[in-house]
Amino acid sequence: MSGGRVRYVWVPVALVLVAIPLGLVYVHWSKSGPGAGLYSQVWSPDPVQGWWDPGRFFQPVQGVQGVFAADQCIQCHEAITPGIVADWRASRHARLAEKEPVACPDCHGADHQRLHLPTPEVCGACHAKQHGDFQDEARYGFPSHVLAMERAVDAKHFADKPKAEVQACVQCHSVATKCDSCHTRHRFDPAEARRPEACITCHSGPPHPDDETYFASAHGRIVREEGDAWDWSKPLAKGNYKAPSCAYCHMDRGRHQVADKSLWKFGLLEVNPQTSGNRVLRERWVALCMDCHAEGQSRDWLAGLDRERKVAWGKLYAAEGLLKGLRADDLLHPGPSERPTYPMDAPDGLMARARIGYYEGQASAFYNVSGIERAYFEMWYFDNLGSYKAAAHNDAEGVTRGHAAMDKAFANIQFQAEALRTLGEAEQARDGHRSNAGDLWLAGPYTEANRVGN
Repeated sequence: MSGGRVRYVWVPVALVLVAIPLGLVYVHWSKSGPGAGLYSQVWSPDPVQGWWDPGRFFQPVQGVQGVFAADQCIQCHEAITPGIVADWRASRHARLAEKEPVACPDCHGADHQRLHLPTPEVCGACHAKQHGDFQDEARYGFPSHVLAMERAVDAKHFADKPKAEVQACVQCHSVATKCDSCHTRHRFDPAEARRPEACITCHSGPPHPDDETYFASAHGRIVREEGDAWDWSKPLAKGNYKAPSCAYCHMDRGRHQVADKSLWKFGLLEVNPQTSGNRVLRERWVALCMDCHAEGQSRDWLAGLDRERKVAWGKLYAAEGLLKGLRADDLLHPGPSERPTYPMDAPDGLMARARIGYYEGQASAFYNVSGIERAYFEMWYFDNLGSYKAAAHNDAEGVTRGHAAMDKAFANIQFQAEALRTLGEAEQARDGHRSNAGDLWLAGPYTEANRVGN
């Protein structure tokens, strides 16, 4: 081999060998700022972040000094926060048969100036199996409880928007960083966590109307009408409940994983339901449903969900096609270089292009987009997910409403696309190019508030 050919082989190899450590250094630097996640260098936490992500940000009150035993903690807090003491006294922690009670210092520490909130790791010191199941959920990827906080803080809009606007998101995503999202402190009663109310505190609203679709189903109606009379202290096992709650189906036999049967990835993206891996997941669902239903009926329900998803993604791809055509012809208003940038984006850089569809990053485009892109986002994130949740929970009317909303959204997107094309043709005929909006969207009170607020 000649010297020139050897160079052609080794030059890219050398570049890769240099790029990999530089990339690792950059990722480490990006995560080492005052915030958290990939954009930690460009945002700082508000105090409330300490409650949502206590392992990183909680700061104990410094007004009380000293190292205290459990009985001293209880004596003081019976006066200033009697409710949490009453909850603790009613918990299993306070009534262990053969052990000393699990009391305040065991979870919070004894030094008042170095107190901490219990993280999953603190709870896992005693509840090793539950914590192990929870941590193991990460192998299923997104969406999952254990990766929920990472999902939030690694999104560009999290670092870009004023913190007051994203705290509602983090309140639910904190399920990854503290166990009391499901087990209310200081009672930590499994019976509470088994009721659907524990889940729908977060799983509600336009992107994930689990509450609406579950309670519209036959299962949910039974729970709503009769559930208050049930003994929720019973394990999540066959024969203990007349109808399943969220935990019964998604935390099979009490296992602390909710992603181990996630066949359609929350409805966020299209999948092949017949891969070998998904066939395993389907069998898990069939086996679970057979606690109460015949095998054939269980398989028919899964097939119905598949059909709904196929129709839904056909509509979404049709809308994406319209937007990608507009992008290709430079007809989106405002264009990528005319919008305020996300952190670490350059207006005219390689990444400055409209992101259309899940695979291109539309999942992060909650705002800072053109009107027609936002219309597509709402079709995908609200209407589509509403229909998916309805299909998954066996709410036929919800499926009908969801697809009607998708059809209406698509008609609106078609109308806007035609208007943009007509406008673009007129501008091209008049000026020979699309009109430039200048800095119309690049400055203003909201943009300035973002720069100051983080």
